[in-house]
Amino acid sequence: MAYEFYEVEKKPPIAWVYLNRPNKFNAMHPPAWKESIPIFEDLDADNEIKVVIVSGRGKCFSAGIDLIAMAGSMPELMTKEQMGGVKWRFIPKIKDMQETNTCIERCRKPVIAAIHGYCIGAGLDMATACDIRLASKDASFSLREAGVAFVADVGVLQRLPHIVGQGITRELAYTAKYITAQRAKEVLLVNDVFEDYESLMKGAEQLALEICDNSPTAVQASKDVLNFCIGKTIDDGLKYVASISANIVPSKDLMEAATAMMEKRKPKFTGE
Repeated sequence: MAYEFYEVEKKPPIAWVYLNRPNKFNAMHPPAWKESIPIFEDLDADNEIKVVIVSGRGKCFSAGIDLIAMAGSMPELMTKEQMGGVKWRFIPKIKDMQETNTCIERCRKPVIAAIHGYCIGAGLDMATACDIRLASKDASFSLREAGVAFVADVGVLQRLPHIVGQGITRELAYTAKYITAQRAKEVLLVNDVFEDYESLMKGAEQLALEICDNSPTAVQASKDVLNFCIGKTIDDGLKYVASISANIVPSKDLMEAATAMMEKRKPKFTGE
């Protein structure tokens, strides 16, 4: 299926989702905020896909929201009299935009963000909704919204503290400054930094294939449990994982793992 903003390539067991508006540095215009939802619903349902890699075409991951292009779909921003009714109509639009990234988090397949060049504002929002982030040496990150008189409202302020902690999140949110890929690695925003775009993409694929070596059911259940446990007590998490574990064990994959161990070979998991 063709999309205006995204390009999707399925190469089982991996799917590649590219932000594909390179002439505008992958700035997110109206289609960008809508198309990710059916894309990730489809990838979630596709049993041949085990891991998704998200990256950007052209010179960067994303320069953030395209405010000019979005003006027509958000007239409330320019309404002079900001009365209650105007605000009331604006709230569901913000919630719809939040779904752009929440659908990535909700997708049962692990999602790797492979980031090069700018990863700014809405781009960082999307990256934090992914399970794992990798970067090339030229990557530059900014929680940019305060610098353009916005509060980040589509997920980064909720997700970033769980990745880098409150102190770093607040520093980035209050200053809107840029940090390098190396600094991003130091604060655990990214797992690894690669020399250039080519090695970044190879590294992302290698990591994806390492994930694909394992039972899809177990990997997806792990993502489900990790997502549930955010903001919960340890006891809440233990009770939840007990239920998940009881529901996926035993499985054909578990039997295959035991058989492969006895036969001293690599297991061939099917997700059954």
